[in-house]
Amino acid sequence: MIRSFVLLCLLANASVAGAPIVHATEWRPPTGIEQIALWPEDAAILRPEVSGEERAVEQTSLVAGRPWIAVEDVVRPTLSVFPAKGINTGVAVVVFPGGGYNVLAIDLEGTEVCDWLVPLGITCAVLKYRVPGSGDHWDRRCNCRRTPPVSMALQDAQRAISLLRSRANDWGIDPHRIGVLGFSAGGHLSAAVSNEPTRRYAPVDAADEQGSRPDFSIVLYPGHLWDSKHLEKVTNLAPVGSATPPTFIVQAQDDPVDDVHESIVYYLALLKAQVPTELHLYAHGGHAFGLRPTAQPITRWPALVETWLHAIGMLPSPKQ
Repeated sequence: MIRSFVLLCLLANASVAGAPIVHATEWRPPTGIEQIALWPEDAAILRPEVSGEERAVEQTSLVAGRPWIAVEDVVRPTLSVFPAKGINTGVAVVVFPGGGYNVLAIDLEGTEVCDWLVPLGITCAVLKYRVPGSGDHWDRRCNCRRTPPVSMALQDAQRAISLLRSRANDWGIDPHRIGVLGFSAGGHLSAAVSNEPTRRYAPVDAADEQGSRPDFSIVLYPGHLWDSKHLEKVTNLAPVGSATPPTFIVQAQDDPVDDVHESIVYYLALLKAQVPTELHLYAHGGHAFGLRPTAQPITRWPALVETWLHAIGMLPSPKQ
């Protein structure tokens, strides 16, 4: 309960430095980046679950000396595709921003990932999934934790992967080299979509004939995976098994929001299932550090991911 409350304070509320600044009624990617609707306009699955219009709000709580953008009240999810630069490797990564399943840290844990990946020849797709209340979350109205009967975020994640595979030729993507990367609640979503054996919605078009499970998964400071009453059991997740893709996990031991056991319990489940995995724990780093460089060693995690992608055969050998 305390962890969820702290997360909401960090990623949904204004800081003591001042009130948040509303920039627009709807978030859009930079000019020249294709943003596509995740679902057909008339899809029955798009039932408005929130009131009000989508807003992009600049948060004055600084991360590495800079503000960040929180997107609120997403009813119509989108996928923003940042094409690979230089030599296209055919690899693609779907990015799940965090925000406690209440908001989306769309730049800090979204588009800034693409700034790193696309120069490596990797297509980067930022998923603006439905919030609030689209996964296990802290509900401010009742000051309690809630788990929705249907995870809209998981539905959106599965749809995004299938959609990328269906349009792989359009973006020069190898449909067998599509991974996911998520932070906090997005880290939980990366784990969820990696382990879910069935599609959590009725197919809506030909895109849903494609598989919805990723080929690799990168999980950063995840939440909602550990229950202190069941110390060795992964919660809120389909069982980890042999079909779970190779997984890379990063977290700080001093994370004040998501206990380090979140990552540890998931790592142990992956080991038990003999899933190729790496776990990197750092003494310091806190929560919601994203990719913004600081003096702390944890901010060099992207280089470790690059090495790992070569090791699992997603990226070509540096000698090639």
